[in-house]
Amino acid sequence: MTEFRSLFETDLARLNAARGGVLHLITSLQTGGAETQLATLAAANHDAGRAVAVVSLVPGGPNRDRLNAAGVPAMDLGLARGSWSPRALFRLIRIIRTVQPTVLQSWMYHADLLATVAWILARRWRETRLYWGVRCSDLDMARYGAQLVRVVRLCAWLSRLPGAVVANSVAGRAVHRRLGYRPAAFPVIDNGIDTEHFRPDADVRAAVRAEHALDPDTPLIAIVGRVDPMKDYLTFIQALDRLPGVSAFAVGERTNELPDVDRLFRFGRRDDVDRLLPACDVIVSSSAFGEGFSNALAEGMACGLPAVATDVGDAKRLIGECGLTVPPRDPPALAAAIRSLLDGDAKTLGARARARIAEHFSVPRMVDSFNRLHDHGPSVMTDD
Repeated sequence: MTEFRSLFETDLARLNAARGGVLHLITSLQTGGAETQLATLAAANHDAGRAVAVVSLVPGGPNRDRLNAAGVPAMDLGLARGSWSPRALFRLIRIIRTVQPTVLQSWMYHADLLATVAWILARRWRETRLYWGVRCSDLDMARYGAQLVRVVRLCAWLSRLPGAVVANSVAGRAVHRRLGYRPAAFPVIDNGIDTEHFRPDADVRAAVRAEHALDPDTPLIAIVGRVDPMKDYLTFIQALDRLPGVSAFAVGERTNELPDVDRLFRFGRRDDVDRLLPACDVIVSSSAFGEGFSNALAEGMACGLPAVATDVGDAKRLIGECGLTVPPRDPPALAAAIRSLLDGDAKTLGARARARIAEHFSVPRMVDSFNRLHDHGPSVMTDD
């Protein structure tokens, strides 16, 4: 505890660089979509000379390392995942009083709830504008435990307090309204994809295929995401079984623990997804529920891959005319859609997919939207 207290004081001193700016609070800084988007936003604003700092509830994570490398002041509240301690609340209150942010932007349910309580107890409701962030759509709460259900219900009850709740999908906003969320403003800010980082690369494509003994013409599909009930890897594996001659890359936390299926490469968590995707021909999402805006789909599209996804969250809005959507939990329909793209002109469709991401879902567009909200308030945003 003494060691943590010393580290906390050191990190708190670093956060003074963001005094009067934007303070972000998020549950963790692991490799999920929300965490990656926050790191991208914070790094871009830090590079632009804006005052920004990040606090996570739990320590560690690749995006914590990314923030440190970018020079963004970042620290954590010392919680273990799934645990709670009143010390975390008092630490956050002290951080808020020290940084005196103009904006406190929280990301995801637990952070939304903790940010609100700390904001009230720090007595900053006049000087600091509070905004929440919700990142998913129709989560099957029965799969995630009673604690999450209680937190979501509390957030719905408190949702009139923040100046705005930011959703990253139209579907997610609609779901939360049905859950009882009633914020003063409910704008949608789409995720932003770095199209310089995620891009087609013929040389990388050839190299990755050679590394895995894949012929240059072998049909290859990709699915990216942690193993979780919402991702529904079973449907994906059953669809792959209906696609003889097609190989697949599965990338994400615990994908290395998936069943040993013929033609399925199980990578686990990787930090070089941008290198693996250009080797593929189609990006796939088999999610059964819960997706809002799928970073994995958008990153695959940015790499020049047409997309096949279950019609969950904003998948149809994201893909547009650059792929196909099918009902969730339907392996034959998923397999048929993948086969349709593989048998068609996937290269031309993939080029259109990349252009769509660059035009509608870029990092600058996402950063500008958050900055307009943080600088001018929700009146400049749209709830349409």
